[in-house]
Amino acid sequence: MKNKTMLIGAIDAGKTTLIHALLGSTTAALKTQTLHYHQWIVDTPGEYTENPLYYKNIMATALEVTHVIYVQDATTGKSIFPPGFSAGIPKLPIAVVTKSDAVDSDIERAIQVLKRVMLKGPVVITSAYEQKGIKHIKPLVACNTMDEMKAYVDAQGNASLQFIGE
Repeated sequence: MKNKTMLIGAIDAGKTTLIHALLGSTTAALKTQTLHYHQWIVDTPGEYTENPLYYKNIMATALEVTHVIYVQDATTGKSIFPPGFSAGIPKLPIAVVTKSDAVDSDIERAIQVLKRVMLKGPVVITSAYEQKGIKHIKPLVACNTMDEMKAYVDAQGNASLQFIGE
């Protein structure tokens, strides 16, 4: 795939576990300490998003990718992204809700958090353990425009996938 994406989100949001699910890896996820490059995905440490001093690292890494995936853990109400954060990164945005299978997950709350971060784009509700929503991420990253991503979402008719900001 020529397109590449970077995942950003809070510490323990499930970024590395999501990457393992996307790549079919069965190894246990470990805390990401530095940038990790995997085929068409770049894994970033949660500190890059949680600490504004590291935003320059996000911006520099964004130069290497075509898409940015904004990861929000469904088990927390904490939002580490400033409002409209995706507008400052000129790459195609994809919002991903992780841990949707957890007993204490609140998917609607996670989507509301992501709507403040990303004004327009697809939202994928995932569970790495149940493989829910995982199959939609790679095709979204293969899209080259927002219109292509919207057409993909519309064609799926899947509860794990929606488009915000229409």
